[in-house]
Amino acid sequence: MEEFERWIKQAKADLDTAEYNLKGKKYYVCANYSQQVVEKLLKAVIIKDKRKLIKTHSITKMAKMLELPKKLIFKISELEPVQQESKYPDVSSKLPFEEYDEQDANEFLNTAEEVLIWVTNKLK
Repeated sequence: MEEFERWIKQAKADLDTAEYNLKGKKYYVCANYSQQVVEKLLKAVIIKDKRKLIKTHSITKMAKMLELPKKLIFKISELEPVQQESKYPDVSSKLPFEEYDEQDANEFLNTAEEVLIWVTNKLK
């Protein structure tokens, strides 16, 4: 299995975890895993294209580098702060488990699914 395929495989497992936590009403966990799905999928494409891993957590930066559609870059930029806010109690005025609701979690999960579709089409 090539390196980029490992990243995609883990991203798909993370997508399953995000869906599971949405059903379990753990919205902050769903948000976190949705961000992780996007990060891993974009890194997979970069690994495939550039033959090296880019060490960044900025999904917006990676999306722009890969020239994703502007509408999708906007959605990704809304997901960007989740990487910190969903884990650390000192990043926001709210605790991570209070930060997100069902609507947020659904939106983030939908963004992750859209990125998966984009990556799948890109790598065909």
